[in-house]
Amino acid sequence: MKRHRKKHKPKFAAPKNLEQYHALNERDQDLWSDVGQIVTKVKRGATFAGACREVGRDPRTVQRLAKPVLRKRRNGRWAVKRTEGLLRVLQKLTPEGRQQVGISDLRQASILGDYWNAVERYRDTGDASALKQFDGKHVIDADGKRVFLLTDLHEIDRQGSAGNLSFETLYARVA
Repeated sequence: MKRHRKKHKPKFAAPKNLEQYHALNERDQDLWSDVGQIVTKVKRGATFAGACREVGRDPRTVQRLAKPVLRKRRNGRWAVKRTEGLLRVLQKLTPEGRQQVGISDLRQASILGDYWNAVERYRDTGDASALKQFDGKHVIDADGKRVFLLTDLHEIDRQGSAGNLSFETLYARVA
């Protein structure tokens, strides 16, 4: 008597850069973006289970995918390792509009988040003081390349007029 073996679909391989991320199907891209958001929430103090519930993902799936960056503490709570290197696909502002950039260093992602906060402040209030600190600055993407931050106020105004400065989320997809 022959036994029927379950066919296992290939394991999801964590993308290491933007090219590998784009090679994923749309469902897996959404999953990976959610994993990045959950890890960020846990890093900021949320419980792992609470972050998974908020984003709507099964904690077992997230544990499997984020295993290299998670550790379980003695008290049973999950924490994020300091040296986590999980790829996050974020937005950068260019003269051509918003574009995706793969960032694998949480500090670089944080700098990019601070930059977007400064852009939003300028957009909402006209106060460019926060943007000045990013003049000539860059972040390092997952491939080790420098990504310069756009601080030209005329260009940012132009991007705002073109509708490229709406802030649903830093993780939003680019059409």
